[in-house]
Amino acid sequence: MNKLTEKDYSAPWEKAFDRVLTPLEEFIHRQTTSGILLMLCAVVALYIANGPLSEAYHHFLETPFTIGLPGFQLSKSVHHWINDGLMAMFFFVIGLELKREILVGELADPKQAILPIIAAIGGMVVPVLIYIIINPEGHTFDGWGIPMATDIAFALGTLALLGKRIPSSLLTFLVALAIVDDLGAVMVIALFYTETISIPALATAIVMLGVLIALNLGGIRSALPYMLLGLVLWVAMLQSGVHATLAGIFLAFTIPMRPKYDPVRFLTQMSDLVEQIKQSYQHEKNIVINDEVRARVRALGEGVRLVQAPAQMLEQKMHLPSAYIIIPIFSLANAGVPIDWASFGSVVTHPVSVGIIGGLVVGKLIGIAGFSWVAVKLGLTTLPPGLNFNHMVGVALMGGIGFTMSIFIAELGFAQHANDLLIAKTGILIASALAGITGFLWLYFTSTKSVE
Repeated sequence: MNKLTEKDYSAPWEKAFDRVLTPLEEFIHRQTTSGILLMLCAVVALYIANGPLSEAYHHFLETPFTIGLPGFQLSKSVHHWINDGLMAMFFFVIGLELKREILVGELADPKQAILPIIAAIGGMVVPVLIYIIINPEGHTFDGWGIPMATDIAFALGTLALLGKRIPSSLLTFLVALAIVDDLGAVMVIALFYTETISIPALATAIVMLGVLIALNLGGIRSALPYMLLGLVLWVAMLQSGVHATLAGIFLAFTIPMRPKYDPVRFLTQMSDLVEQIKQSYQHEKNIVINDEVRARVRALGEGVRLVQAPAQMLEQKMHLPSAYIIIPIFSLANAGVPIDWASFGSVVTHPVSVGIIGGLVVGKLIGIAGFSWVAVKLGLTTLPPGLNFNHMVGVALMGGIGFTMSIFIAELGFAQHANDLLIAKTGILIASALAGITGFLWLYFTSTKSVE
């Protein structure tokens, strides 16, 4: 078949059919774009919080917003709805990514998974130790989980700016490392950043989770019942004291990863349908009035839907609102840190800020690069093709970009200490900027343009 030329297209967007991206390539592309958007939103939030609209900005975030019916209502500030509600959807996407990576992705093959898992563990343990050494007691100790997280969107966005100077395998490694990092952060939130437990609400959440698992085992592939029960699960988690965003993770893990159609059956049926469409088209070339063609095209579309796993379809659909709406809104609502330049020096040298900056910038470097080096030298694993230890140092520095998850954990750890929360956010912003700039410069000057 001859390759289609420009004049063969009836609309420019039809070229999309010629461009096929793997799920990983699509994930990297969206996270990269999201990272750039995230940077812009952070700058805008900082500008608003330190400009004439500062008072209106904070007033809006504290405005109460109520939903529900008489007798059962949820009333929270706009800020809480963003952090507890919208972020549950973000965690749902994180859960879908985790499930895919563990079952069929970079973490499915033990040989490939060993290095990013070891690197991620080092990148969590060392930053936490550095923070605890600087903040060994008191309420400031509660921020120990802040420097353990890596912002995958920010990190990929910064890494992508290097273009062909870095091999594609470095992006893949960073994705796998960040996914393990996210899993660690989720476990820390669940185990250590939980409020007083409400047994009845927690029991309701457990029952809902059991029903969701039963739907999966029962072969239910429609997303609607999962979403409705997921909403009940979220409300139960919200009332239980366990952070509500974790409902997104639990829901994601119950979504089926097995498609309804067997691939062999799908290929056979699709081949038959294509032949039938060709024959029907010969009889009547006006598709608008050719009912046989339209019926078979609909059947073709239904087959394409059923041969895809529901979890993968939802991940693809949810990536856009998560990357381009939810995370930017979170950034706008949480990155607005008022800066008092007169006391800036004391803020930067505060133990909380020092612990976070030391953990994210130094701790991530030692943890990721150091643990990777030891693992390779001990023969536990090998570096991915095309990578060297200069690449590992660069990724380790990039791992210090902790923005989204770090701010989220700071909100939990210092919920009752507004001043420390402000200091923590300042430390996160400084550390993320330092990590991104140093990581970019390191890779820029130690790498040459890739021939891949």
